[in-house]
Amino acid sequence: MIAVMQATGDALLTCAGMAAADRHAIAGGVPGLRLMEAAGAAVAREIAARFGRGTVAILCGSGNNGGDGFVVARHLRDAGWTVRVGLLGTRETLAGDAAAMAAKWAGAIAPADPSLLDGADLVVDALFGAGLARPLDGTALRLVRAMAGKRVVAIDVPSGVSGDSGEVLGAAPQACLTVTFFRRKPGHLLLPGRALCGETVVADIGIPAAAAADATCFANTPGLWLSRFPVPTMAGHKYARGHVLVVGGAVLTGAARLAARAAARAGAGLVTIAADPSAVPVYAADLACTMVRPMATPADFAALIDDPRRNVVLLGPGNGADAACAARVRAARAARRACVLDADALAAFAGDPADLFARLDGTCVLTPHDGEFARLFPDIAGDRLSRARAAARRAGAVVLLKGADTVVAAPDGRAAINFNAPPWLATAGAGDVLAGLIAGLCAQSMPAFEAACAAAWMHGEAAMRFGPGLIADDLPEQLPHVVAAIFHAAGALGPPDTFGR
Repeated sequence: MIAVMQATGDALLTCAGMAAADRHAIAGGVPGLRLMEAAGAAVAREIAARFGRGTVAILCGSGNNGGDGFVVARHLRDAGWTVRVGLLGTRETLAGDAAAMAAKWAGAIAPADPSLLDGADLVVDALFGAGLARPLDGTALRLVRAMAGKRVVAIDVPSGVSGDSGEVLGAAPQACLTVTFFRRKPGHLLLPGRALCGETVVADIGIPAAAAADATCFANTPGLWLSRFPVPTMAGHKYARGHVLVVGGAVLTGAARLAARAAARAGAGLVTIAADPSAVPVYAADLACTMVRPMATPADFAALIDDPRRNVVLLGPGNGADAACAARVRAARAARRACVLDADALAAFAGDPADLFARLDGTCVLTPHDGEFARLFPDIAGDRLSRARAAARRAGAVVLLKGADTVVAAPDGRAAINFNAPPWLATAGAGDVLAGLIAGLCAQSMPAFEAACAAAWMHGEAAMRFGPGLIADDLPEQLPHVVAAIFHAAGALGPPDTFGR
């Protein structure tokens, strides 16, 4: 069953955004001590729900993360656990709410040392929160390394993981459970942070939802785009559902065939493949529902895009990264057609990306993998989320940066991180299916950013439904089940179904 959250519930807050949310709550009358008490109590509840009582080693830093750790210690002791508390630093270094919570802890506080972990059934990592900005060193580094092989519960993020980027700053433990508060951060979904968090639980600690109202980064769940998802109506017809023109290659025909099938499965009313006359028989024999048109010259392509009903053009898969491919992109944009540009349509502009960017707008979607991204945006560095956002601003188009943690970014600064793609989705042709999905949704007037987000989620969901052994040909055949579930969630097919994987 699709869990549908409102966009504010899907919001991801940077470390600065989370600090602002704390200030918002405090300014609204929620004391910081109450927030810290609620945070520590939530961590203790999640631990009690998963683990039998035993010996727990709680490693506390000198900041608010450590303050949360002292609250956890008190609650677990009261629940019958044997609790060891280690402090990185001295009690004199504690200040504010963290000092107040340490004062409420009636047990011993030892210097944080790897020996505290000996014989412990569980380790609570309360050393550093998500805002760590420098690599771990000294005792902190030794403590993190000593957690290897232990059952670790992390407060906010595993120490050493950047909450903003998911990057590891020197070292970080592998947690089996991470409890964060109010909203997740990008680092909970971006790799490698996502893998190090284990199960991630978001606890409500009393911060009002309005504190996330200005978020511009989101987890890519259906709640982000469900209201814009195209649902056919009884009064509709195929032309109302758009017409995708897929440019096919003369030799590598599989790419365009996969993309065309995906566009049709996504709901496009019509799909046409345009290809060199020599390849027309191959395309025509493959898909009975897809029209095929010969395209021997630039004039043939111009005639095809002259029909305004062909409202989205997909270029790149199997096309060849040559001057002819680049010319077709220029022609499609001159005709003001929305475009999905993948693979060779991106590589064709690697020598002069500014020529491409000058022709784009917010109706266009670029779908580079990391290698293609580096060729189009060689000077854009940084973490994955920052790079995608900077690229979208420069290109003036939606950028979908493909990977296990796909990021979709819009020119206006919105971004979404996809996190449902299984490892077996890394297979030849999967990207062609994704490009076709985006084109099929755009053809039905779904805005480009939302279409790219929905397509990325559907792509991952289809792969999860099929399971290991997946090849790209399997993905379009899973899409009817995925789309039906989306329709149910949107209320278009009655009550939501309960569908499993």
